[in-house]
Amino acid sequence: MKPQNTEPTDRRVMDAAMKAEMLDAETEAALARAWRDKGDEAAMHRLVTAYMRLAVSMAVKYRRYGASMNDLIQEAGVGLMKAASKFDPDRGVRFSTYAVWWIKASIQDFVMRNWSLVRTGSTSSQKSLFFNMRRIRARLEREMGADFGESAPPHVQEEIATELGAPLRDVQMMEGRLAGPDFSLNAFQAGEEGREWVETIEDESDTPDVAIARSNDGAKARSWLAGAMSALTEREQLIIRRRKLQDTPDTLEALGGHLGLSKERVRQLESQALRKMRNALEAQHGSAPMELAAS
Repeated sequence: MKPQNTEPTDRRVMDAAMKAEMLDAETEAALARAWRDKGDEAAMHRLVTAYMRLAVSMAVKYRRYGASMNDLIQEAGVGLMKAASKFDPDRGVRFSTYAVWWIKASIQDFVMRNWSLVRTGSTSSQKSLFFNMRRIRARLEREMGADFGESAPPHVQEEIATELGAPLRDVQMMEGRLAGPDFSLNAFQAGEEGREWVETIEDESDTPDVAIARSNDGAKARSWLAGAMSALTEREQLIIRRRKLQDTPDTLEALGGHLGLSKERVRQLESQALRKMRNALEAQHGSAPMELAAS
């Protein structure tokens, strides 16, 4: 993203924010209580308007990341409104202190969402890297009198990781993400007339013959297992279905409660059922799936 100049809308919003009233602690708390206790939207509007200057001043700090000031101010306002809706005036904290975190989080999330079509990261360490790595790297370049280019040397990456308390792999990943802009996969390759980059991506899907073989093998395995299940009692079949054939298996404790049995007894019945299935499969087909062979 490329930095953009301040737009007319930005200036109007900034001017309005700078002219807003200054609230003392008592008025601020009274407005917050009016919103919290009575749902007074006028009180909420007055509280948010009074602190819009704080939102604008924080938005300005993120201009270097290339987003338009209109968007940054809008996101700062979203964070400010979230803060106002959640603020508890009885905790003895000024609203400005509380709102700073919400405004910053809203702006940073917006910047990271729009920096790249490929998500840059969302964990706290990745956010810290995104907003602090270039600053630390620039300082190290000055101290060492060097230009690291697109990728810092390994020892510098390790120092950045240590200073920010982030994993080294995250530092290496973020360097690659910040090194250059996204480009379209439909762009043509240099020197490859008529060939787009998307054509170089390997198709990882199965070939037709592999897909057919996999389908046939799956059908055969399901048939074998259905036959092996028929060797079980009704209670054993229930245990196998609940413990092995559900996306979210029942715990031994939950299944024991359903059957009126102890956890240990359910475990014993499960092991017994798996042995029966293994023996049935080996008797009929000479082998059993690995899951049953290990039981």
